[in-house]
Amino acid sequence: MTATTDVQKISILGKESIHCGFHLVPYIVNTVLTELPASTYILITDSNIAKFYLPAFEKEFKSTLSGLLNGTHARPRFLSYIIPPGETSKSREGKAAVEDFLLLNKCTRDTVILALGGGVVGDLVGFVAATFMRGVRFCQIPTSLLAMVDSSVGGKTAIDTPHGKNLIGAFWQPEFIFIDAALLETLPSREFSNGMAEVVKTAAIWDDSEFNSLESRSAEIFAAIQTPSTNYAGRSEKTRSDAQKLLLSVIIGSISVKAHIVTIDPTEKGLRNLVNFGHSIGHAIEAILTPTILHGECVSIGMILEAELSRQMGILSQVSVGRLTRCLKAYNLPVSLADPRIANLPSAKLITTERLLDIMKVDKKNQGNDKKIVLLSRIGATHEQKASVVPDGLISKTLSESVTVVPGIPSFNPVKMTTPGSKSISNRALVLAALGTGICRLKNLLHSDDTQVMMAALSELKGAKFEWEDGGETLVVHGGNGFLSVPPKGKEIYLGNAGTAARFLTTVCTLVQKPPTGESETTVITGNARMKQRPIGPLVAALRANGSEISYLESDGCLPLSIRPNGLSGGIIQLAASVSSQYVSSVLLCAPYANEPVTLELIGGQVISQPYIDMTVAMMKTFGIEVIRRVEKDTGKLLDIYDIPKGSYQNPSNYSIESDASSATYPLAIAAITGTSCTIQNIGSSSLQGDAKFAREVLERMGCEVNQTATETTVQGPPIGQLKAVEEIDMEVMTDAFLTATVLAAVANGKTRIIGIANQRVKECNRIRAMIDELVKFGVSTNELDDGLEVFGKPVEELRKAVSVHCYDDHRVAMAFSVLASLVPGTILEEKRCVEKTWPNWWDDLQNKIGLEVKGVELSTPSVSLSSAPLSPKSVILIGMRGSGKTFIGDLAASALRWTFIDADNYFETVHQVGVRQFVHENGWPAFREAETKLLKDLLTEKGHDHVLSLGGGIVETAAARDLLKGWVSSGGLVVHVSRNIGEIIEYLGTEGSRPAYGEPVSEVFERRATWFAECSNHRFINHVEAFADGKIVVDPTDTKRGVREEVVRFFHHISGVSANLAQNLMPGHRSYFLSLTYPDIMLALPKLEELSAGVDALEVRVDLLRSKEDIEPLGKHIPSETYVADQIAALRRVSSLPIIFTVRTVSEGGAFPDHAQKEAFSLLKLALSLGVEYLDVEMQLPEQTIKQLVARKGSTQFIASWHDWSGRLKWNSPEAQAMYNIAAQNGDIVKMVFTASTMQDNFDCQAFALKMNGRPDAKPFIAINMGAVGQLSRIFNTTFSPVSHPLQPSRAAPGQISFAQVQKALHLIGELPAKKFYLFGNPIDHSLSPTLHNNAFETLGLPHTYELLETAEVGEDIKNTIASPAFGGASVTIPHKLNIIPLLDQLTPAAKVMGAVNTIIPTNDGATRILVGDNTDWLGIRGSIAARIAVGQIHAALVIGAGGTSRAAIYALNDLGAKVIYVWNRTRSRAEELQASNLDMNIQVIDELGQWPTGATAPNVIVSTIPASETSFEDDTDRLFYPASLYSYRDGPAIVLDLAYKPVETPLLKLAKMTASNWDTAQGVEVLLQQGYAQFEKWTGRKCPQGIVSRKVWEVYYNRV
Repeated sequence: MTATTDVQKISILGKESIHCGFHLVPYIVNTVLTELPASTYILITDSNIAKFYLPAFEKEFKSTLSGLLNGTHARPRFLSYIIPPGETSKSREGKAAVEDFLLLNKCTRDTVILALGGGVVGDLVGFVAATFMRGVRFCQIPTSLLAMVDSSVGGKTAIDTPHGKNLIGAFWQPEFIFIDAALLETLPSREFSNGMAEVVKTAAIWDDSEFNSLESRSAEIFAAIQTPSTNYAGRSEKTRSDAQKLLLSVIIGSISVKAHIVTIDPTEKGLRNLVNFGHSIGHAIEAILTPTILHGECVSIGMILEAELSRQMGILSQVSVGRLTRCLKAYNLPVSLADPRIANLPSAKLITTERLLDIMKVDKKNQGNDKKIVLLSRIGATHEQKASVVPDGLISKTLSESVTVVPGIPSFNPVKMTTPGSKSISNRALVLAALGTGICRLKNLLHSDDTQVMMAALSELKGAKFEWEDGGETLVVHGGNGFLSVPPKGKEIYLGNAGTAARFLTTVCTLVQKPPTGESETTVITGNARMKQRPIGPLVAALRANGSEISYLESDGCLPLSIRPNGLSGGIIQLAASVSSQYVSSVLLCAPYANEPVTLELIGGQVISQPYIDMTVAMMKTFGIEVIRRVEKDTGKLLDIYDIPKGSYQNPSNYSIESDASSATYPLAIAAITGTSCTIQNIGSSSLQGDAKFAREVLERMGCEVNQTATETTVQGPPIGQLKAVEEIDMEVMTDAFLTATVLAAVANGKTRIIGIANQRVKECNRIRAMIDELVKFGVSTNELDDGLEVFGKPVEELRKAVSVHCYDDHRVAMAFSVLASLVPGTILEEKRCVEKTWPNWWDDLQNKIGLEVKGVELSTPSVSLSSAPLSPKSVILIGMRGSGKTFIGDLAASALRWTFIDADNYFETVHQVGVRQFVHENGWPAFREAETKLLKDLLTEKGHDHVLSLGGGIVETAAARDLLKGWVSSGGLVVHVSRNIGEIIEYLGTEGSRPAYGEPVSEVFERRATWFAECSNHRFINHVEAFADGKIVVDPTDTKRGVREEVVRFFHHISGVSANLAQNLMPGHRSYFLSLTYPDIMLALPKLEELSAGVDALEVRVDLLRSKEDIEPLGKHIPSETYVADQIAALRRVSSLPIIFTVRTVSEGGAFPDHAQKEAFSLLKLALSLGVEYLDVEMQLPEQTIKQLVARKGSTQFIASWHDWSGRLKWNSPEAQAMYNIAAQNGDIVKMVFTASTMQDNFDCQAFALKMNGRPDAKPFIAINMGAVGQLSRIFNTTFSPVSHPLQPSRAAPGQISFAQVQKALHLIGELPAKKFYLFGNPIDHSLSPTLHNNAFETLGLPHTYELLETAEVGEDIKNTIASPAFGGASVTIPHKLNIIPLLDQLTPAAKVMGAVNTIIPTNDGATRILVGDNTDWLGIRGSIAARIAVGQIHAALVIGAGGTSRAAIYALNDLGAKVIYVWNRTRSRAEELQASNLDMNIQVIDELGQWPTGATAPNVIVSTIPASETSFEDDTDRLFYPASLYSYRDGPAIVLDLAYKPVETPLLKLAKMTASNWDTAQGVEVLLQQGYAQFEKWTGRKCPQGIVSRKVWEVYYNRV
């Protein structure tokens, strides 16, 4: 059999030891046994390879060995050893295991070892062979393409350590390397691509002709690996297919280069460094991303980054970088860290410039601290015949994602340069040449993302073949004459954010020919997230009307599209061209290939960007098709009608692409802004491009000197600071250049108005909005227009410095602001790589050709597209349907924020001196909408700070108003959508008559506006009350408005950042807990929520477990609707003020939310932020871009960055745990890691890991627990937000969860929570309700404490000994000790100082010293009772009856609640005046008669009595104080009277209120006792008192006693 095996041999180190062929197993066995006699042959492979190939080797060895004569020696043995697959086997432990096997089997020095496998097996086995018995012979039999062309050749052997890859090893040459290409037939396609990275690398450094072949034959090479052989075809040359020959030639070509290099430099002293091209940076990336991302994939990215480094140093051209990028992409390899395969990995978050540079320090090529990198000089050659020393600063600049431009005068002034080829012309030329007949050589083609996308798409459609000449300077296009094919099934044409390609290819794909049966029936074109938002609807509509079958696969009007290959019918095509001229060019370019001649009629108003249409027509003429534009016979006026004949483009042999005029505006603008000179070659007055007019029509008018010939443009800028503003510039013919004009206008002396650019809202981003938002950061004011903007220039010295510019992944935004950065110090341009779309080497050219230094910047967190924070808070805007409660909510919100409330409808009436209803009646709805929008604009300008603005329900009906609202959001403002159940709104509107009628059903209006409300707002307030109002759910004896009021305060404090409702116990030294609610419908939990949540600091809503009665999908597949989730959160808010943790737990992390539904999860997480939840659980497995978008929206919400491992594989002491923590700490405010315990030791490991992480200087709150029954101890150890359950819940959220009370009891048992004693000091106190209050609270929460009475006549030794005891936990103090206790205390709180009395003692610790703090919670009791009924700021006037110590507490509470005036009455006026005098900062007025108020003054809506009830009466009784009915004269809103007397149950003051006024609520003294007791309990224990349970018990005891 071996006689029929044909192999090709390659020499290395003077020996033909590399043998290449197909199906070589018999050949290998025969060669080894013949050439390498031994006593033992051992084949080592991994378990993946063993199942495919080990039996064949065993059979062949057995057969061959059995035929050998015994002679005088024992017949050789054949043994095999199988190792686990993967990089982890390539370790010290893995090496020891192999060596132990060899020793166990008594192998000797004559043993021959065969390494069958990929790079891991070859490296490991080679190192074993190098060291076993001081060296034994071995052979490499690589099974992966990567191993064949790289690791198996050259004798490098090594193992990995935790410090890096391949750091321990030896040079040990194999006796033979057998390259059996048939082994690749079982290789997954990703692994083949992985190997192709090394093949491309070798060609790139050594052989340009080989690179040309790889570049042009990627499809054939891929097909070769996908063509399996049968019956050992290929073993002999005569049975070898063309595909096999191609594959073998690729492999041999690559190996031959490496073999030649190794022969010259076997131990890597210089030349051999070259094969490490891409590896210096690639290995550093691999160290972070392994094992998820493969070696070749990391090297691919490394090659591009190292090529960019060469380009940055002026060594390599952009043409070569572009070619290398395209070639690697052709083999499905990533070329950027932004590749979704990389960016979506959690570990990618650990890739920073600093981390990569640190890893690169440990590189075998380095010399000391000098890093050495292989630098390309061109394709096929390197800068030096070895790796070159490169400074860290240059590497850092290449690796960084952001840059800053150092301001100054360009050092190359006067600058003379050429810009890259025009993107517009390049894309048109590619389509024309691909559709044409013959060969066309394109020169000066733009080498960028956009053109790469276009070429790749045309290749996938088999529309043309491309190859390169002149070192990549010339693209040779073999035209396909209009013949195109549907891509293979499942293959989508991905266009990224390339808008031009998307528009052109939409029509190109209609020309595709019908495929054979069984092939894909449609062509699908798609793009990235932004591309899926950019419009393509008018083009699709026109093509559909012409008979093309095109379907939207997601959103109407946008990509992705599915296009059937039915051809283009032709005839009359009507197209709306007011959005993009690219729609027109798309049809024009393809029209000659339609079935009939095309007449293209442009409709729908003003045609946008006519010069680009003219460009297309002119280029079509060059390629042989003449388009006729019709003219009006009588006037000669050009019409928007084009006649295109049928025909075929005839490719010119050469076509030179003009330089890009849009790109030319940036260096010209730098000359203008810096007062220097710049000449741009290949752009002049004869240019096809409209943007070539920028110099004359913009720069010259701004004060520059412009000289322009047919092919060249020179600009000399005025002295710095002397640019002139231009009253108005119509940039309709050069819309892309408006961004450059805008940044110049920012430093011009006056207002510049730019118009004609409306289409720029639908480019890579909304460019008009982007420029406005980013200029605000510099302090530049702008005004948005319907078709442009106004810019109010400022002197450059007044601009804000050190601004971080968000570039929106838009090349033109980045390059425009780099112009401004040349003048403004510290400006950072984020997303520097977005310039790759049109000028990939812009940052290099800025430094190397213009002469401005550019530095790399590493941002910890990219800025978001918001303007800088204003000096005072921006106003909050409320939108929503009429009847949703905007006025009511807005009034409460303004009161809570202490801002001014404005109802826009009332403001409208004030401005126009007529009501809304009458205005509509007299002028109609359109006029009202216009006036309403103008009013909104005025409000945002004049009332833009410290206001709450409630707008009319129809404000979203006009695009202009919607843009204003969206602009407010993007500039950092808050727009809150107040929503309410449609049924409630309809019911309300049925009785409301002050507004004009809709003229259509309310439900239809509601449905139409719903999307607009959502897109114009960044927050949402749910005002649903029906579930509470109908009596189905009773949660509180007070009315529903109390819950609404509390939620309004919490919500608006949170979203505005005034006071986020966060858990206080998250601080170090405290324990915190959250209850995981597991109800499918939270409504079921509300009646018992207080009992469920006793002791916890927050409530977790498990959104993945929510499901309404109508939901029938099984767990793991169900996705709750946003409406249902929002209603659930709103209901919970009405019942509890505890912070909410919003969690969408996926199936893979132990939840019920589908893993694949990442888009839906993102929508729910955004909903949570809009609802103002306090905490958002964000799983770190989410795509990085998703996490970034959430971070940009988070506001005051804190992120819990979470990991959950259910496998039990991860251990706390593993490197993986540390990496996971680092990722979470980078992204979250709180870190959460949950593993699964299998042993008790796992709990101690968990605690040790948590202690280590919490000991970091920058430690964040850390949740570290184990799941499962064995892991319960970790829940007791954990101090931060321990998840707890409750026996009343339907289920636990996770295995091993225990209740809050169980945790407290366990803490007590292990000594972490010692029992404390609390007391009441006073006399007499035997009837006190305090023991009932506190002991019931302790018992409910499972706390081991007790509360006792200590009745003493004076503050003596009993009290002194008690407070000195280590078991003393705190005390309540009542009469007569409130003053005498003070000398025994170390500190007093401000409240205690103001009131001059103490009712609470709180022991605290200051390190090792115990400190006794005296406080007074009486005021908190009073405040709590009042605040439950009346909102902060809504107390118009208050009355305090009495002037004793409790009256001081009442005044303190009323002032804190914002009472505008406080009346004080006392029998002895002088005592009242003393109170007034001691509180001069408060508006206190002493009155002489109850019920009589100062003339013109408002009667009080709060009354607090502090005198004994037995001394009062509402009947005229001379022996007691008389309460007149006039006390309750206030009738205009909610009011409250509070009598602090305990007896009788209904005091005269309270009874009079009930008899006199229905709007007055009453509160007894016991309620104040409860409120101040709740405050005491929380101050002592750090836990909120379980109020409902405690209050019921206290009232029960109280009523029994009275």
